[in-house]
Amino acid sequence: MSALQSSLSSPGFWALAGYLLGSIPFGLLIARALGLGDLRRIGSGNIGATNVLRTGSRGAALATFLLDAGKGAVAVLLARWAAGEGAAQYAALASLIGHCFPVWLGFRGGKGVATLLGVLAALSWPLGLAACATWAVVAAVFRYSSLAGIAAAGFAPVWAFALGEGRFFLVTALLAIIVYVRHGGNMARLRAGTEPRLGANRNRPDGSPGPG
Repeated sequence: MSALQSSLSSPGFWALAGYLLGSIPFGLLIARALGLGDLRRIGSGNIGATNVLRTGSRGAALATFLLDAGKGAVAVLLARWAAGEGAAQYAALASLIGHCFPVWLGFRGGKGVATLLGVLAALSWPLGLAACATWAVVAAVFRYSSLAGIAAAGFAPVWAFALGEGRFFLVTALLAIIVYVRHGGNMARLRAGTEPRLGANRNRPDGSPGPG
């Protein structure tokens, strides 16, 4: 029992647990279960909610978003309950890494926005609310899902300071870097003016996947 208690109080244990939780490819599993096809061969090939939406199933996309956000939040909350605030931050970072680079899929996962929002909300609900509001405003104004995700990630450290949550500055900055790395192609297309907007058909006229 003492060995189990020691493991549960270790930040390293929760980093591993966070990674494993984050690496569950809910979008891929939901699409397969509903007979929507292999997400890696649809649209952008991404396993996140935005690509699930391209299958035409809004319900599946919403479920993917909630589960991707939820797995990050659960990792953080369990780690905090068992081992304290430091372990919660390790779990937050590891769960996003797990989603973006899952071992089960050859380290080719999602882009992390839903999981980011989930871990931010679990770390601090005002911080999570501010990040969600940032995403919503940027998406509504500019109609780019990728830009909204980049903005939500980039402003997270700013919101941490503004809301008196400076203890989360480092972890939010690291989370933002991961999201930026995963959105490298999107940022290049945004600069070139070729990034499709929300609601646009992401497939080319010949039916092959468009960028995403």
